[in-house]
Amino acid sequence: MNKFVWPRLCQAMVLGLSLALAGAAQAQIKVGVAGPITGPNASFGAQLRQGAEMAAEEINAKGGLNGQKIEIVIGDDASKPEQGVSVANKFVGDGVKFVIGHFNSGVTIPASTVYAENGMLMVTPSATNPEITERKMWNIFRTCGRDDQQGEVAAKFLAETAKGKKLAIVHDKTTYGKGLADFTKKYSNTLGINEVLYEGVNVGEKDFSVLVSKIKAAGADYLYWGGLHTEGALIARQMRDQGVQAIMMSGDGITSNEFGATGGDAVIGTLMTFPAEPRARPEAKDIVAKFKAKNFDPESYTLYSYAALQIIAAAAAEAKTNDTKKVAETMKNGKPWSTVIGPIAFDAKGDIKLLDYVVYRWDAKGNYAEIEPGKGT
Repeated sequence: MNKFVWPRLCQAMVLGLSLALAGAAQAQIKVGVAGPITGPNASFGAQLRQGAEMAAEEINAKGGLNGQKIEIVIGDDASKPEQGVSVANKFVGDGVKFVIGHFNSGVTIPASTVYAENGMLMVTPSATNPEITERKMWNIFRTCGRDDQQGEVAAKFLAETAKGKKLAIVHDKTTYGKGLADFTKKYSNTLGINEVLYEGVNVGEKDFSVLVSKIKAAGADYLYWGGLHTEGALIARQMRDQGVQAIMMSGDGITSNEFGATGGDAVIGTLMTFPAEPRARPEAKDIVAKFKAKNFDPESYTLYSYAALQIIAAAAAEAKTNDTKKVAETMKNGKPWSTVIGPIAFDAKGDIKLLDYVVYRWDAKGNYAEIEPGKGT
């Protein structure tokens, strides 16, 4: 072979290999999953991660997002706002285009600003504070409802069942917990229920003896808890230990098997607002079976995370592009998107159009069941 031809041939081969590798790299589209992977709320982080990973697996098997395979990138915010912002900035550096998360409202709000400024679309499966979408940012969606909605459902339930009873309200001072408690207070007051106690506690507290003494002194028949299962279960236990029989009611933040595991018999009778059981939907049957085959119970927000990525994929296919702003515009076109938790349509702010909160009661086995299915009363 001519001595001049061989070097050129080698150069062509190197160039061809480089182009092939570049094409392989372009065939991947990164989707970030952000939530508390470690820390006391890690069970919720696991739900977001498992839901997104299963959805990505199913979508990739069908060709991915417009021919690009999804690569899941995990970000651990440990339920801390400042860490959530760090995760968001890391996602920017990693080239993430879509985000499933965050879990906590107080983390979602600051992180979403980073995403908006960098052209990234996010769908939270679980952050329920109204401020998240009331800012009317182009890039924010959620597959769950809002705290003002579940606060109203809780208040109506209390008005029907606790008329003439005394209500205490306690929250964990977070954006989610205080917001949920305040909406429940607002609607309860409107319906003629005025609380005998309103208190805030700190996330991470273990000893609630002083709080329980106040609840006891106030003669509360019901305790509304705005917060997560971590502190909620301890408050329930310590109330029973001190002989306080007030019935606890809370929101979606206690929707975890760990609430029953930590609280034991003290959680029996606890009331809770959450959407109609997603695992029972006919659309979820096959996916639930796949999760259980992997020894994972897709409780709480697992299927909401799965649905978030389903919608992104469907909207990208309809828009015929993975451009995040065009996908966002398509997601807001008013049509219902078929998901594992049923049809979901978004309004102009990125909120779901369907109000589906109902009331559950925890039983002696550490499980919860809907009260009067479909009615929430």
